[in-house]
Amino acid sequence: MDIQRKIDQFVVSAQQMRDIEGRIFAAGMPVAALMEKVGLNIALKLTEIFPNQRIGVLVGSGHNGGDALVVARELHFYGYKVAVYSPFSQHKELTHSHAQYAESLGIERCNTIENLLNQSDILIDGLFGFGLERDITDDIAKAIAQVNQSSLPVISIDLPSGLHTDTGEVLGIAIKATHTFCLGLWKLGLLQDNALDYVGKAELIDFDIPLTDIYAVLGETPKIERISTELAIARLPLHRPAVTHKYKQGHLLLICGSVRYAGGAILTGLGARASGVGMLSIAVPESLKPLLVAQLPEALIIGCPETELGAIAQLKLSAKTNLDAFDAISCGPGLTSEATPIIEEVLDCNCPLILDADGLNVLAELGTIPTLAKRQGKTILTPHTGEFKRLFPDLGDLNSMEAVTCAAKTSGAVVLLKGARTKVASPDGLVWINPESTPALARGGSGDVLTGLMGGLVAQKSASSLAEITSVAAWWHSQAGIKAARIRTEMGVDAFTLTHYLLAVLSELKI
Repeated sequence: MDIQRKIDQFVVSAQQMRDIEGRIFAAGMPVAALMEKVGLNIALKLTEIFPNQRIGVLVGSGHNGGDALVVARELHFYGYKVAVYSPFSQHKELTHSHAQYAESLGIERCNTIENLLNQSDILIDGLFGFGLERDITDDIAKAIAQVNQSSLPVISIDLPSGLHTDTGEVLGIAIKATHTFCLGLWKLGLLQDNALDYVGKAELIDFDIPLTDIYAVLGETPKIERISTELAIARLPLHRPAVTHKYKQGHLLLICGSVRYAGGAILTGLGARASGVGMLSIAVPESLKPLLVAQLPEALIIGCPETELGAIAQLKLSAKTNLDAFDAISCGPGLTSEATPIIEEVLDCNCPLILDADGLNVLAELGTIPTLAKRQGKTILTPHTGEFKRLFPDLGDLNSMEAVTCAAKTSGAVVLLKGARTKVASPDGLVWINPESTPALARGGSGDVLTGLMGGLVAQKSASSLAEITSVAAWWHSQAGIKAARIRTEMGVDAFTLTHYLLAVLSELKI
């Protein structure tokens, strides 16, 4: 894996970024030289995206404002018409010097935000960099409000001004950017659900931070990583030995479905099929067996006795098979609460267990922490926000990063918290964030597909840790949604259609 690909995986807090930059400056890198490098890289990127536009630049008092002024100067040299506006009366010394030089070049300095907006096609936001913690108020807040009302494209440097670097929370008011050029390393706040309405299209601007400085601050095993394409590919079971057989490629058991929710069993099975798992067994109510056989002829469909309402009443495995014989079990989609005895039975097994949907609801009723404390096998929980609150009611006051990290530590399970930026936490405190997704996945049944896909990857032992496998499944699932939405629009990606795009994702990769 080359350095650029590795850089793309790191995620830092404001303090960690300060510490990393502190090491760079202490080693002799002049602040002014770094500012020049960053500004030039941004200017070059802007010439590719927005040729021959009138550029308005919002200048802050600190080094983020200095970066913006370097960009303004370089775009001026490229022949762009550039104007700047700063709502601050004083600036840091280096930023002040850049402002003086910009004025000497004839770059117009606007006295009001209205003047800047009236003569701009594109805005560059250099008001605040990383580390802002106070609410934005008064004249600066009014200026940001006018920018947001203008409907002009806005490119934010490092992160949209007004967002908290770590939590992504809006500090009073924030710039609604169309593009964000994150500098050096990904800031944690940019990967939070509540920031997405402000971030726009995010891109990393690399300025060659030495890996030694990153590892010195984050450690050799960083606590938080961004799931990159390269990381996912490295952990997918894409290549098999020449001599193998189906049982060496994993045996997955799905326990899912009811007469009322037959689709849950089908969608989970189709997700598992795409994973490439060697053997797939699916336990469903007896009356659903013909339907599942028709949809998944290669799977072993286990018809089980059912309740009067059409839920599984008891598992009916072959006499020579018990639950521990499987490499993984995925349980929950479409079961209904009537299947509580089945979920209790599955919780007693020792093989890796993925719980979703009704599996999670029953676990919450049983008591998440005490129930999982009795398990010998490893567990993956895949809740959406509502299910998470039922599973971990005491964590409601924490932000999503803190909550999912604490949930994994206290439960001993790998916890996947679904969202626009899905997070996967392991019991040892490591977190992976899925950086891309699509609202096309906000449809019933999408989670069932993920449950099957994940189960198949777990059964194949496709990575060194259960949390890594879980994060790869989340990445693959979202990439299929993105690809499907690109072709069929966000309205056209139902869960069944989604399953058709899972393998299409891999076929496009250069492996």
